Order: sequence, then C-alpha cells, then structure tokens
Amino acid sequence: MIKVVAIGDVHGMWADLWRVLKATAACTPKYEPSDALLSGRYQVVCVGDLVHYKDERAYALAVGAEHYDLDDPGHLRRAAKAQIRELYRFKDFADKAGASLQIILGNHDEAALRHTYELGTRGGLKHREFDAEHGGVELPDDLKAWISDFPREVEHYGVHFAHAGPTVGMQHFDDFFYHDVDTKTWWYEKPELVQQAGHRFGVYGHTVMKEGIYIDKEHSFAMIDALSHRQFLEMIVSDDRLDYSVAEL
Repeated sequence: MIKVVAIGDVHGMWADLWRVLKATAACTPKYEPSDALLSGRYQVVCVGDLVHYKDERAYALAVGAEHYDLDDPGHLRRAAKAQIRELYRFKDFADKAGASLQIILGNHDEAALRHTYELGTRGGLKHREFDAEHGGVELPDDLKAWISDFPREVEHYGVHFAHAGPTVGMQHFDDFFYHDVDTKTWWYEKPELVQQAGHRFGVYGHTVMKEGIYIDKEHSFAMIDALSHRQFLEMIVSDDRLDYSVAEL
C-alpha cells in the first residue's frame, strides 16, 4: 500500500508546487526529500507541463516588468532563465527522490525541447522563451536530457497517470493531438474512454479545471489541472484499496 500525491500542471507555479510537497510531508522544511518519499511509502506524480507560464501577468512577474513584451529579447531571456533556475532546483530534488517522484512529459515540456509546435495561451501570448530563433534561450543540454527521459504515462496498482488522457493518442504530441478535439473534450464527451482502456482509475491534467479538481466517480477518473487553485489529489492505493480525496492548501 502506498500514498500517492498527484499534482497537476505546474506551468512555472513553483511556489505552489513546493507548498504541496511540504504540506504532504513529501519534502522537509529544507526542501529535501522526506524519509517517507525516499522509502517509497509516498509516491509523487506530477502530470506534466513544468514550463511556460499560463498568462501575461505571470510572465511579467517573472521578468520583473509591468508588462511582458513578447518582442523584447531581454524579456524572453529573463523568462527563460527564471524557469531554468527553478527547473534545476526541482531536478536536484527529483534526482535525490529517485523512483518515488515521477514527472510525466507534458506537451509544453516537449515543445520547449523541440520547437516543432509553437504553443500559446488563449489570450494570444506565444511561448517563445526557449526558442533561440525568436530571441529566447535554449534549455541547457542537461535539462533537455532530463526532460526527454520523462515517461508519457505512469501506473500504480492499476491507476493510470498521464498528461492529457487515457489513450495512447493523447500521449504523443503530434498533428493528431493538436487537431483532435477529443484531446480537450473527452472527459465530458467520452468519459467512458478510461474504463474502455482498461484502467482501474485515471488521473490526468492538460485541461484547466476552472472550478478546481474534477472527479468523475462513475467513470473512474480525475482531472487535476488545478494547481492555480492550490489543489492536488491524495490517494491511498493497493491491490484491494483505492481511496482518493481532493486536498487544498
């Protein structure tokens, strides 16, 4: 039996991420992995998208300006470096935690590595800070290697964790992923997909939950992109036990 702490999309909300880790006793007051985490009794799963702030205000705060200017290379560089600094800090924690901390690859993480697709916010803000061709700063090679090794899915006792959804097509961020409406709507239009895929329960991010974490008990899944609400999912899981609850800081 293990306790699983599942955390939604981070998108540069590092302070909230660390608050969750401390509140759940996954890390110590000195930001080191706790004994419970190191022993494997606790498992932490982040469902992806560590990078790219969610809105202009967050970018402005990161670069220390009243407004974030996408056409200012200085702003792009500062936005990149602010995230790189925090990525290194979290990487150090993850390296020490070992297999007890699993970070799933999100589409924004992959976009920051390869620049195959230019992603943006609903407000039209483009995420270009890691693209040198647009004046940004490339992720350092060691961070690229670390992120490239993130799994696309994780499973604990039949509970499935992935970034966007329960199917294989939702784990590969290609043309099909970006043009298939199911990627964003499956959870309310085709909620049966989790059980059809054979999962005991599913935990996913990617789609912002405006009202906080959404749990569909009938179809056995949770949508947890709600770190901005300071919410996360706590689970107790074994072969014959599956308990879960929404926690809020």
